[in-house]
Amino acid sequence: MDGRALILCEGRFGEPDGKTANGLVRFTKRYQVAGVLDSRLAGRDAGEVLDGRPNKIPIFASLEDALATLAPPPTHLVVGLAPVGGKLPPAYRDIVANALRAGINVDSGLHQFLSDDAELRRLAEEHGVRIRDVRKPPPREKLHFFSGDIEQVRALRVAVLGTDCAVGKRTTAVLLTEALSRAGTPAVMVGTGQTAWMQGAKYGIVLDSLVNDFVSGELEHAVVEADRNESPKVIVVEGQGSLAHPAYPGGFEILAATRPRGVILQHAPGRRTYDGFPNYPLAPPEVHIRAIETLFRSRVIAVSLSHEGIGRDKVRDAAAELERRIGLPCCDPLVQGPERLAEAVRALL
Repeated sequence: MDGRALILCEGRFGEPDGKTANGLVRFTKRYQVAGVLDSRLAGRDAGEVLDGRPNKIPIFASLEDALATLAPPPTHLVVGLAPVGGKLPPAYRDIVANALRAGINVDSGLHQFLSDDAELRRLAEEHGVRIRDVRKPPPREKLHFFSGDIEQVRALRVAVLGTDCAVGKRTTAVLLTEALSRAGTPAVMVGTGQTAWMQGAKYGIVLDSLVNDFVSGELEHAVVEADRNESPKVIVVEGQGSLAHPAYPGGFEILAATRPRGVILQHAPGRRTYDGFPNYPLAPPEVHIRAIETLFRSRVIAVSLSHEGIGRDKVRDAAAELERRIGLPCCDPLVQGPERLAEAVRALL
């Protein structure tokens, strides 16, 4: 572990823009999460807010409140926001600066690199701490081109793609990987985003930090390394964006480079438009399924639901309705468990 972390998610915890904070509260091997900063929800339990299950991670109104309460003090402040455009909200800057003054390291997955900010960099140097920008591109000489080695991978590859961004793909990938391993099918997850890195994924890339020519090669390399080092039965690849999202058209590179046999499609029935773009209607799951199965040698084997916008109490009916409509297993892994998804994967073996 890197240390004890406070997750900064002022005003957005539990919402789609707070997906990094949400993910870290649910699961991380990189940090011990000591608390969340969101003044709207101060005094509540982060697990109870997120999933209705307390996990003893407190929510604080401010950095000062957290430092006055926590013992031992946190070693890291992690920016838990993933906003459209990837910029640090102005209200967050003082919090980051005060954390550096308090001798706390800062980790950020934003597109805006905090270590390039002269004042923040000076504060980090003065107080002997580090700013780590997870999305900074790796050196070109360390990157890989696509080679075709993916064809030598022995494990079954399954990709978790989505009908939208910030819809739960990474969470489903984590839960599916754990469910397969628990049931005796060794599985490894390959992460593709900054939050998976912060959660401690052993294999993966930060896809949107890469120059386009290297994306396929880096995806292939991560999958090949996972297969060679772990010898799993299944490799679960986290998706990014959505095939039809106007700003984040992700998924094509994952399908082309990792050559999955199976795809699990993540969908939020409560959404009507693409995240961050209310003038663009969301394409239904059937459109994504046709696109995946027409363009690639992959088959959609199940649909994973997000209960955002419909509530936990209505998710069973929503899953049953969609299952009747498209003829594929469908469930919300956070509410109903991921076992049906794992069964669909094992059927491919």
